[in-house]
Amino acid sequence: MVDHALHAADRDARAGAILSGDEEDWLEAGRLLFSRPCRFVWAAQTLDGLPPAGLPEIAFAGRSNVGKSSLLNALVGQKALARISARPGRTQQLNFFEVERRLMLVDMPGYGYAEAAQAVKRDWQGLMFAYLRGRTVLRRVMLLLDARVEVKPADEAAMDLLDQAAVVYQIVLTKVDAVRPAALAVKAEAVGAMARRRPAAHPEVLATSSETGQGIAELRAALAPFAAPG
Repeated sequence: MVDHALHAADRDARAGAILSGDEEDWLEAGRLLFSRPCRFVWAAQTLDGLPPAGLPEIAFAGRSNVGKSSLLNALVGQKALARISARPGRTQQLNFFEVERRLMLVDMPGYGYAEAAQAVKRDWQGLMFAYLRGRTVLRRVMLLLDARVEVKPADEAAMDLLDQAAVVYQIVLTKVDAVRPAALAVKAEAVGAMARRRPAAHPEVLATSSETGQGIAELRAALAPFAAPG
């Protein structure tokens, strides 16, 4: 779609403008952005229930229990912005969090939860695809993969969905504190090679830990170019 192509060109140009500069500059841009207050503003279980399109949106997707809520909390420097549950598949709606007048973070339903009813899985997939295809303010999807385990068929199906929707997505490895450095380097390289074969995937893979804070500053810096001017 032409609209998706225009948005992709715009966001990549803005990202390049920051990432081509001094490393300290874009790290500081990310720090300043996420030092702003962040609050829950909306929840949607259907496409008709989405909030009016306004601020640029960054969506976070991943398998159930990949650590999305923990990562979102670490990203914004809060302990309980996004609810963390030991029960997989708890998030069954799109949750919107606003970084004050700059950016909207969207927590997407987790996928791949084996005990979820098939009808619920279909509803989740349908809502996600409809959101991805039709949301003109969506700037990027951060696709979270657990660094401790192999890429699952559900992850590849999510990448297929994103490729079909023609939405740029970037892979973020989570829980990297539980992986030895050498093994993490191999994992990151393998996932990066996989991303480079995908038509809508960003080639750079980010490695993060919500426990230790590793990679959080880099994740903030990667998102800063998409925010509305402050």
